[in-house]
Order: sequence, then C-alpha cells, then structure tokens
Amino acid sequence: MPSKVKPLAARELAVLEASRDLGAELLQSIREMKAGQTQLVHSPAAEAREKTGLSQSQFAALLGVSVRTLQGWEQGRKQPSGAARTLLTIARTNPKALLAVVGK
Repeated sequence: MPSKVKPLAARELAVLEASRDLGAELLQSIREMKAGQTQLVHSPAAEAREKTGLSQSQFAALLGVSVRTLQGWEQGRKQPSGAARTLLTIARTNPKALLAVVGK
C-alpha cells in the first residue's frame, strides 16, 4: 500500500521556496530537454480532445466539466471519474459519435 506524503507546513514550504534557484532549475531543464532526457506523458484525455478537434474550453463544456478539471486530466494531476472516463474512451475511439450527440 503506498504511503501518504504529508504536505509541508506553510513555514516549511516558505523555507524550501526561498532556497530554490529557479534560474538554475530552468537551465537544467532546458539542458535535459536538449539532451533528450525528458519523458512525454501520455494523456488519454488530451488524446481524446485532440481527436475531436475541439479546444479545451469546447471539450470541457461538452463533457460538463470545468476547463481546470480537463487540464488536470490532460496533465496527469487528476484522474477522471467513471462516467467521464467512459466519455473520454468514446471520444478517443469514435470522436464522430461524441460530436454527433452535440450536433457538431
């Protein structure tokens, strides 16, 4: 069973943030990207939206969720619920069917 990570207290977070060198972190990230050391995260939600040809705001409205929720799914921060997961599967496998429901 995975262990839960305890969130940092506000003071601990402030100390951590104050010690960061964002410029150095960005440069290191750029070096890693140029060297091909990054990983592309596969997002079923992003794939489904791209197959419909809709913008994030259009696709979120179609699914009845906020743009922020859709972005969370696309970035892998959140996982869609059962009904949303089913709609995303339909959008990925048969985008025309989903678009036909809304008359697009």
